[in-house]
Amino acid sequence: MKWHQGYDDPSSSLSSRLECVKLRLGEAIGGCPPGPVRLLSLCAGQGRDVIGVLPGHRRRDDVRALLVEYDGRNAEFARRRAAEADLAQVRIRQADASQVGSFEDALPADVLLLCGIFGNISDSDIRRTVYAAPTLCAPGATVIWTRHRRPPDLTPAIREWFAESGFTEVAFDELNTGRMVSVGTHRLADAQGDPKEAALPAGPLFTFRDGDGQPRQP
Repeated sequence: MKWHQGYDDPSSSLSSRLECVKLRLGEAIGGCPPGPVRLLSLCAGQGRDVIGVLPGHRRRDDVRALLVEYDGRNAEFARRRAAEADLAQVRIRQADASQVGSFEDALPADVLLLCGIFGNISDSDIRRTVYAAPTLCAPGATVIWTRHRRPPDLTPAIREWFAESGFTEVAFDELNTGRMVSVGTHRLADAQGDPKEAALPAGPLFTFRDGDGQPRQP
């Protein structure tokens, strides 16, 4: 079974994680100031979170979304789903989401999704990505991320890295699933703060451990 097929099983950890991400995403979009909302999803997979939320959201017409996905099959799936939902404002781009140049035209983001990434990259790459997040975001932006809590649990450190980078924690959802999934939601309190790294890294934000640019587990 391919990893993303778990989303079709209501009892799976992937399905539980998706529903939580959708909840937090809907809240984040709804909490944005009046006017256009820039939404950026890195390693977006099949786009089930964004495409699952926007059709019925009261601010769907305000959102301009870019979903960046490396795998061509997943990108095509997302394109079909967006077209079926009449979401012309959702762009799906097949590209390497670790490279800022792949999505620089969508910055700064009001909502940034980093889902399905932190369980598949090194601890140092997670820290690098978190410290870079303020430079990807507009003032007051919301970042939503996911990570398992299996030992050694890195989520306390990740939450601290977000705090050091100028973010305030909105929610930390610990889901009762076999994979100990968690969903973090943080809001950038001050875009002019003093994070450990004030500028984007010169190289990739992260490198996937399996080498193909696509997550295999939450």
